[in-house]
Amino acid sequence: MTELVSAKISGDQLSIGLSFAKHVAAQCRRSYNQTLMLLSKLGELRFVSTTPRILVLGAQEEAGRLLWESVRTPESLVAPADDTGWLVNPSLDGYAAALLLGEPLQRLPSLLAFESVVKHIPEGVAVLNTELKIQWCNDRFTELTGRTAVGLPAPQGLTFDDAFASPQIVGPDFAPFNTALGSGLTARTKYRTGESTYIDVVAAPVFAAGSEFASLVVVTVRDVTVEHQQGEKLTAIHEAGQDLGDIAPEDLLTMSVEARKILLREKIILYTKDVLKFGTIEVRLLNERTNRLEPLLNVGMMPEAAERELYAAPTGNGVTGYVAATGNSYLCRDTSNDPLYLMGVAGASSSLTVPIKRHERVLGTFNVESTYANAFSEQDQQFLELFCRDLAIALNTLELLVFERATVASESSTVLLREAARPVDEILNDIAWLQNKFVGFDPQATERLQRMLKQTRTIRQLIHGIGEKVAPQVSTPLPSLSPSKPKLRGKRVLIADGDETVRATGHELLARFGCEVETAHNGEEAILMIRSFHYDVVLYDAEMTDIHLIEALEKIRAIHAYIPVVLMKGYGYDGAHRMVKARQMGFKLALYKPFRLDLLLTELDKAMTPPGEESPKG
Repeated sequence: MTELVSAKISGDQLSIGLSFAKHVAAQCRRSYNQTLMLLSKLGELRFVSTTPRILVLGAQEEAGRLLWESVRTPESLVAPADDTGWLVNPSLDGYAAALLLGEPLQRLPSLLAFESVVKHIPEGVAVLNTELKIQWCNDRFTELTGRTAVGLPAPQGLTFDDAFASPQIVGPDFAPFNTALGSGLTARTKYRTGESTYIDVVAAPVFAAGSEFASLVVVTVRDVTVEHQQGEKLTAIHEAGQDLGDIAPEDLLTMSVEARKILLREKIILYTKDVLKFGTIEVRLLNERTNRLEPLLNVGMMPEAAERELYAAPTGNGVTGYVAATGNSYLCRDTSNDPLYLMGVAGASSSLTVPIKRHERVLGTFNVESTYANAFSEQDQQFLELFCRDLAIALNTLELLVFERATVASESSTVLLREAARPVDEILNDIAWLQNKFVGFDPQATERLQRMLKQTRTIRQLIHGIGEKVAPQVSTPLPSLSPSKPKLRGKRVLIADGDETVRATGHELLARFGCEVETAHNGEEAILMIRSFHYDVVLYDAEMTDIHLIEALEKIRAIHAYIPVVLMKGYGYDGAHRMVKARQMGFKLALYKPFRLDLLLTELDKAMTPPGEESPKG
């Protein structure tokens, strides 16, 4: 059954509203006879002036034929040859009314429902014709143009640029509507409207049935101001973070470690205020030696809070200690109800604390506070975490530079000691020989020899101390600067061996642990050194040929009954059974050459452990 759905006559002569049309349509669905009756009543309409022209869609169907037979002025009815084309590009110019019959009528409920939905979606939607003028738009589109706020009418009939008062195209497509009409492809771009509002625009072409060219453009508009601002802020944070660790080559040569720290602090304060918009700042670095959170910088914190002793611990050290211990960020929305919070700013009501981490290793903490409750959001937390990632890289770079300087200083000290070891030992050997010659004969010569001995040893100690004095302090222990054998530091060790390689190796290895190493080339020289100077332990080559091992050990015992002696020998058969005899004399410590560092340290530990005490392992 053919149905009449809507009738609308515009102008001063006649107007039948949409509600009446729906009512008529509902009635028309009931019976065929009632449809004819309604059409007849419509045909009896008379106008004061000229006969109105009525557009009829679906006139080719049976309801159209009945309409023409029933109305008294059929010449007022106009039926387009192509209903589909009219629906794609509608025009009511010259028509007082429109009638939808048959198949067009069946599409109307869907069209009405679609219009109702599109009218209220959060995105702005508009339809542009080939002249890029707005044919239709929803309420949201009108709101986005800003016309609603100033009381201007809807923008139908205006171009897109006129509706938005000449917006500025940001890109990437600088002619999206022409792209959609010309290429038949959907185009997307961004506009800036006003001073700080950004909209995302998508232009999609619409094709009439059987047409290869687009006749309309459907435009979707979305306010992306917040997203754009967030993107700009993320970019600014990334650029700021990159600049934190940017150290020019000339800075590496001219700036000290402390000067670089000062520069880093200045950059952190600058970017935290300008980019992150935080006013109160506290940054602490974790000292892995002591587990203490040492202040790097603070802005706006109370003096007692800035000087507060804090450690990386989940309790008893405030939010900062908790964050450093767990490696998790902490958003305190209301400080009055938070048991972890320790007052940092007078009147503070909320705080945000983020760990500074590098590969899950906590380097420190970054804390900001506000006198307003709920001043920080999850987005602020995300932004600060991103900034702290780059800050961690900058701090890691600075720490690597510190390590590099410490390592260079240590290596320089080692090289100096190695190069100076041989001539210093030669001087000490000569002093020992001279002292033995002048004992009891010339007190002044003996005194001068003692002074020479003291100055020679002082030179060696100064060389060793250069590395520690030049090396900057680091929060992470350096093995070469912080040995795990404190018992050896400051101990004087005599290495008696005819092999220069063994003597040089002993110097290099034991100097790392703070030992004062002196050497002897043979057994006689070793005995002379032991008689002339004090040693805490002696490393003695059991295979030296200038004096028999047992005889040498007996002389050493005669000079110093309790001096520890570690016997060194190569792998192989001991045909003379020297080691067996040495053990019978009480010399039980032995070390095989070439010796490993761990075994050397173990034997020295045993040698310097008093009887009855257990030597520490490792």
